[in-house]
Amino acid sequence: MYQNKITLMPQDILEKDFKIDTRGYRLKEVDQFLDVIIEDYEKFLEIINNLEKEKADLLAEIMNLKQELRNSKLSVQVASDSVSRGEVTNIDVMRRLSQLEKMVYGSKADNDDDKDNK
Repeated sequence: MYQNKITLMPQDILEKDFKIDTRGYRLKEVDQFLDVIIEDYEKFLEIINNLEKEKADLLAEIMNLKQELRNSKLSVQVASDSVSRGEVTNIDVMRRLSQLEKMVYGSKADNDDDKDNK
């Protein structure tokens, strides 16, 4: 994404030739400085690519969470509509079954504990 907006790439800097003048800069210093610039460019490009990938992953996760939220809202709406009409739903049955299990297994566990203590 940002590659189109960046004018110089590391390879462009590496291959740049300067004209030599009688009173020009020291070539060794220029080369060393350009090497530092090239390293920075490579790091910047790596950071940008990593951030772009992370951004894409986060956007995908957001989309999934939004879909889950829509599905949950729809489920709640359907459940509340059926309850308001007086219908017995699977949710009601599951709640009742859970309460019964707690009563049966909870009292059985209490009786087992009482027997063990005697």
